[in-house]
Amino acid sequence: MNWKHILTVYLKELKDSLRDRRTLISMIVIPTFLMPLIIFGVGTIMTKVVKKAQDERTTLVVIGGQDSPGTLAALAAEKKLKIVESTGDYKKMISDKQVRLAVEIPAGFEASLKDGEPKTVMLYHYEGEMKSSMGVGEVDRFFRNLREKTIETRLADRGLPPDLIKPFEIKRQNVAPPEKVGGNMIGGLIPYIIIILCFTGAMYPAIDLTAGEKERGTMETLLCSPVHRVNLVLGKFLMVMTASVSTIALTLVSSSVSIIVGGSLMMGNSGGAKAAGAAAGGGGFMPIIDPAGILGVFAMIAPVAMLFAALLLTISLFAKSYKEAQSYVSPLIIVVLMPAMMGMLPGIELTAKTALVPILNLSLVCKEMLSGVWHWPYIALIFGSTVVYAAAAVALCVRMFNREDVMFRA
Repeated sequence: MNWKHILTVYLKELKDSLRDRRTLISMIVIPTFLMPLIIFGVGTIMTKVVKKAQDERTTLVVIGGQDSPGTLAALAAEKKLKIVESTGDYKKMISDKQVRLAVEIPAGFEASLKDGEPKTVMLYHYEGEMKSSMGVGEVDRFFRNLREKTIETRLADRGLPPDLIKPFEIKRQNVAPPEKVGGNMIGGLIPYIIIILCFTGAMYPAIDLTAGEKERGTMETLLCSPVHRVNLVLGKFLMVMTASVSTIALTLVSSSVSIIVGGSLMMGNSGGAKAAGAAAGGGGFMPIIDPAGILGVFAMIAPVAMLFAALLLTISLFAKSYKEAQSYVSPLIIVVLMPAMMGMLPGIELTAKTALVPILNLSLVCKEMLSGVWHWPYIALIFGSTVVYAAAAVALCVRMFNREDVMFRA
C-alpha cells in the first residue's frame, strides 16, 4: 500500500468529481439548501395549513334533536361550529369530505337531562382525516361542557357544592431540560435525514468512479498505470467517502444555522421575556438541541460513511454502465431506510443488541446525543462495530477490484 499513489489517485478523482454536475448537486446543493428548506419552508407551510384548518368553522350535520331546541340553539351559537342541512346520506357526506362530522342527538335528550335518564350522543367522523378529527374535538368539548353544567345544576338543586365532583385538580409541569425536549422532538428525524443524505452523497460518485469509467472506457487506461490496484481502489474509496462526509458536514452546518437563526427570529417576533421563557422551556417554534450532540452525530456518521462508500463501490463494480449501476444501487435506499425508520418507532431503545445492528444503532444513538444523553459504553460499541463492518466492506471492495471477471464483465 503506497499512500503517495493513493493520494494521487484520490486528488485525481476529486478533481474529476468536482467537474461532474450530478456529484456537485448530491454533495453540495442538496445538503446546503435542503435542510433550511425543510425547516423553514415545509415547517411554515405545515403551520399555515394547520392554522387555517383550525380557524375554519367545523361543518356538521345534526341528526334528530327536534325535541331538544335548547341544545340545538347552543350548538348553533358556537362560533367554531356551523350546522348544515343534510343533502343525502350523512355518512357519504363525511366520507366525501363535504362535512367534517355528523351528530346524532337521541330523542328526548333535553328531557333526560332533567330526569336523570342517561342518553348517548353519537359522533360520526372520518377517522385519520385531520379536519374531521379537529371537528370531533370541538363538538366533543361542547357536549362535555354541557354535561358538566348539567351535573352542576343537579348538585345545586340538591344544595350540594360543585366541588363535590372535583375532589382534586390535575396539573402538568415539564421537568425535562430544553435540550431533551428538543432532542425528542426532532432527534428521530435528523438521523433519518442524515442517513439518507449520507447514502445519496456517496451513491453518485461511487457509480461514476466505477461503472461510469467503464462506460467511458477510462477504466482500462487507469488499470494500465503502474499503480497497484489496492492503491487505486483506496484512492477511489477515499473520494467517495469524502463526498459522503462532505454531504453530512454541509447538512449539519446548514441545519444548525437554520435552527439557531430560526429560533432567534421566532424569539424576536414573540417579544418580551415571556416569549423568551417559553422558547427556553422548549415551547417555542424552534426546538432547542444540545450543540455537543451535533458534533457527536458527525463523529458517529464517519464510520457509516466508510461503510456506505465501500458497499456502493463494490456493487457498482458489477455494472457495465452508469444506468445499470443505478438499477443495482437505487433499491438499496429501501434497505437503508428500514432500520432508520425502526429507530423512530416507540419501544425501540438503545441496548447492547441494537447497538450491533447497522444503521439502527446510528439512528438510536444520534437521537440520544441530540437530547444531551451520552451512553458512552454503547457509543463505543456502536463506533467500534461500525468500523469493523466498514473495514470488512473495504476488504470486500479491494477483493472485487482485483477480480478480472468483475472488472471486465461481458
